[in-house]
Parts: sequence; structure tokens; C-alpha cells
Amino acid sequence: MMAFMSHDETRTLNPAPAAPVQQEQPRPRSVWVTRLVILGLVLAALNLRPAITSLGPLLEEVRAGLGMSGSVAGLLTSVPPLCFAVFGLTAPRLARRFGPGAIVCAGMAAIALGLLIRPFLGGTPGFLAASALALMGIALSNILMPVIVKRWFPDRVGQLTGLYSMALALGTALAAAATVPMTHALGGSWQTGLAVWGTLAAVAVLPWLVLTRHPSTRSPKGHTAAAQEQGNSAPAPTLSITRSRTAWALACFFGLQATAAYITMGWMPQIFRDAGVSAGTAGVLLAVTMAMGIPLAFVIPRVASRMRTQGPIVVVLGLCGLMGYAGLYVAPASGAWAWALLLGVSNCAFPLALTMIGMRTRSGAGVVRLSAFAQSTGYLFSIPGPLLVGVLYQHSGSWGLPIGLMAGLMVPQILVGVLAGRNRTIEDELR
Repeated sequence: MMAFMSHDETRTLNPAPAAPVQQEQPRPRSVWVTRLVILGLVLAALNLRPAITSLGPLLEEVRAGLGMSGSVAGLLTSVPPLCFAVFGLTAPRLARRFGPGAIVCAGMAAIALGLLIRPFLGGTPGFLAASALALMGIALSNILMPVIVKRWFPDRVGQLTGLYSMALALGTALAAAATVPMTHALGGSWQTGLAVWGTLAAVAVLPWLVLTRHPSTRSPKGHTAAAQEQGNSAPAPTLSITRSRTAWALACFFGLQATAAYITMGWMPQIFRDAGVSAGTAGVLLAVTMAMGIPLAFVIPRVASRMRTQGPIVVVLGLCGLMGYAGLYVAPASGAWAWALLLGVSNCAFPLALTMIGMRTRSGAGVVRLSAFAQSTGYLFSIPGPLLVGVLYQHSGSWGLPIGLMAGLMVPQILVGVLAGRNRTIEDELR
């Protein structure tokens, strides 16, 4: 897996037909390697959210233990998208240099180390630094998951995207539901309850270690240079992805759904706790929200990949979000389960966005650039959201304004999602 993308990624986005690019894509040569790639995808996906959703149910205890104010806690909930935006930009270059499998392997190792040490470093700066290490690993893996699917399974993008999106949702829900019970079972220390999730990431390192060493996942020496010498001695000129309206629409859609997701993961348990719900039940409610993505994350990409445009799905998910936020405002405790379900459906905009990344490109080179641009730019857009929620909550003393902000952001999410879902590719737009 060390360099199965190195050949295509040296090519630039140009108007060449898709067929020759697809013929050059490396493919697994044995059944067990293919199965190991799928296992690696699933294990990696399981680890892409526990660093975040394990924190929400224990945020009150972490704030007390580290002496955080509401604004600092809001900053903590903004760290994930910040790290995803910053470190995600490095993913294409690292993948070209070392291969995406090696980068995902290193990402899983960074997640494991960061989660194991962050509760025990003492003080807010150490907690934030270790969190950033884990989130760096998540950021790199976030970018490269659609790339690996497109390269290894170009004829099954919807199916494989659904599979790892379902695993991602499972890991998200499991961390939200199990963190509080595990904390109690392990002696009641929030430090231990958070650190235990590092072991799951350590397990995910193993298949990628094997894949990075297997000969069928490496490109021959000099492969890239030889490819560039075919036909022309110089590579084709690079076309700027920022000229694509679809790329910008997809980046904005990704950023707005990420804003909603990280506000939900970081603050929804606290909204329920302030409404009189116990800490354990608040964690379970967050788990219900995340668990909705388990079946839907498998179904939505498969349905979306068979539709010419994905706008109708965007609208349905957005309306569910608006109803969920309205319920949180009117009756947060009495209708808690219904609001958790509706927001869970709305959060499935994430696997839809990943599917559209694969569908809005023709080539492997296109998908790696669009994935990096849409996710990094989108996460950059999403940084102020969770922080602003913390500030509004601290200064208003209630959840009315923050919930109004969440609902208001759902409207532009629907609009740009419809634009991103149009039947076109960035290569065609840049031609």
C-alpha cells in the first residue's frame, strides 16, 4: 500500500478522457489483500470520531478537572475542525511521497498515542496538544479514505463509502454511549474513561502495517518518472481547483454539515443535561444521534450513487435538522428521543458529502485534490461554529441563541448542497 497512488497523483487535472486514467490505476492482485484493505478501512473508520464523541458526555467533568471556562470549552470543541483543516492540506503531498496506506497507518498510530496520553498531561495546554496529535491522525485519514476507495474500488464507490461510513457512525455512537459506563466501571476517573479509546486505534494500526509492507501495494521504482516520460517529457499544466463552482459548493456543504456535526457532538449532551437529563442518559441520547448513521450511512451513499443529482437527499436531511433544532428549543427534555433521532438523520449529510466527492470527479488525481480541497476548506469554514456556541451560551445563560444559530445555518447548507449535487464533474468545469 506504500505507493499505490504515486503514479496517478503525479498527474494533474486536465481534460484528458477518463478511460486511460482508469487503466493505469493499480489494483489488488490477491483476494486476501483486497479483504485486508476492506478490514483496514473499517477499523480506521471506527477510530475517526471517538476522540471527539467520548469527550462530550464527560465535558462537564473535564471542565471541572482542568478549570475550563465555557469559552475555553467552546475552543476545545473547535479544535477538531481546525486540525482537520490544517493537517488535511498536507495529505495529498504525504500520500504522493509515502503512499496513502502508510499515511493512514501513521494516522492511526497518532490517534492511539494522542488519546492514551491526553488525560494525563495535566492542564488545558497539554490536553489540547495531545488532542491535536490525535486529530492530526484523524485529519489525514479523513482525506485519504475517499481516495483509497476510488483507487481500489472504482466500480463500487457507493458500496465501499457506505461501508466505511457505517463503521464511522458505529465508532461515533459507541464512544458516545459507552464512555460514561466505562468510566464508572473503571473507577470513576474521567482520565481513564477517555484514555481507553486509544486501544481501539492501536488495533487499527495492525492491518495497515501489513499492507504497507506487502509487495502488491507498492509501485515499481521509477514508476512515476516513467509515467511522466510517456508522450511528453513534461507534465501537463496544473488547473486550479478553485475555479470550479462545484468544488466550492461541495466545500461549503462539507463545512456547514461539519459545523452542525461538531456542535452536536460537543454540546448536545450538555443541552440535555441543562434541561434536567442525567449524564448517562445524555450520553445515550448522543449515541442515538450518532447511531442513526449506522444504517443510513450504508444506505444513503448507495442510493445517492444511483441518482443523477443528489439535491433531493440534501433537502430531506436539512428539513430533519430544522425539525430537530426546533424541538430542542421548545421541549429539550420531554421530546429528547425524537430530537436525537431527527438530528441523527440530519448528520448523515457527512456520508453524502463523501459520496459526492467520489462522484464529482473522473480520475484518481481528481478525487485526491477534490477530497483535500473540500474537506480542508470545509473544516476551515466550520471552526467558528462550536466556539461561537460556547460564547453565546456563556454570555446569554441559556441555549436559545445557540440553537437559533444551529437552525439558521441549516438553510445555507441545503442551498449549497443542492448545488454540489448537480450532475457534473470538476474536470469538465476546469476543461
